[in-house]
Amino acid sequence: MTGPIIARTRAELLAARGSSTVALVPTMGALHDGHVQLLKHARPLGDTLVASIFVNPTQFAPGEDFEDYPRTFDADLERCAEAGVDVVFAPAVPTMYPSGLVDTVTVDPGPIGTILEGASRPTHFRGVLTVVSKLFGLVRPDVAVFGEKDYQQLTLITQMARELAWGVEVVGCPTVREADGLAMSSRNRYLSDAERRTAAVLSAGLRAGVSAAADGADAVLAAAHAVIDPADVDLDYLVLTDPQLGPAVAGQEARLLVAARVGKPRLLDNIGLTLGGTPS
Repeated sequence: MTGPIIARTRAELLAARGSSTVALVPTMGALHDGHVQLLKHARPLGDTLVASIFVNPTQFAPGEDFEDYPRTFDADLERCAEAGVDVVFAPAVPTMYPSGLVDTVTVDPGPIGTILEGASRPTHFRGVLTVVSKLFGLVRPDVAVFGEKDYQQLTLITQMARELAWGVEVVGCPTVREADGLAMSSRNRYLSDAERRTAAVLSAGLRAGVSAAADGADAVLAAAHAVIDPADVDLDYLVLTDPQLGPAVAGQEARLLVAARVGKPRLLDNIGLTLGGTPS
């Protein structure tokens, strides 16, 4: 199997991508089957498929797991080759932050960046949007593919691409799950066997909420809480919103989102549903 070209600098990246249409899948590495599905989803969307691998320091707050975040570059290259990636962009920190981490220009995520994950991790989305904006500027993709597991992130990146006129089509890819329903994540490897069994309650609670959707928002949240609350998880939030993270509306599409700490890892999940009832 022929592996992808590895580009470390902007010049190498531009030489490798040429003038073809480009699909980009940004990652922080430690690739799993969920990432492979993102890459395969993106493969037909551009002549050249670029995967970026960069553990972005600015989206980690002090005390979070930046130093311990798994780095598996050789295995990641094999995954990229499996998915048909043409170019792996694996820059060093100075390539992404030429003015340094403190003095760099950043992207303000706006009001949506202050709720949910933004309330728990106030600097997180500023770091995410800043690095994605830089990747858009370096790679110049026509299409960029992100997973729906990090739904608030997907919403913010879509908004940023539109409002900053990047000319990039942002595509969401459905969450890939383990056999027990747990959403695939690079942080799942931190779970013990017992914690792994406990973590499956998050997706089970979301499914319970969907089953109650015909009875309205209160029923959705009650059903989800009934499954999740008895479990040994540190629940951060369980909320029902509209697809843009505003208030959910009866009779329309909605999103049920959960975040909880199970042992050391903080896990996210969400699911789409249609609420019953008549809009007021």
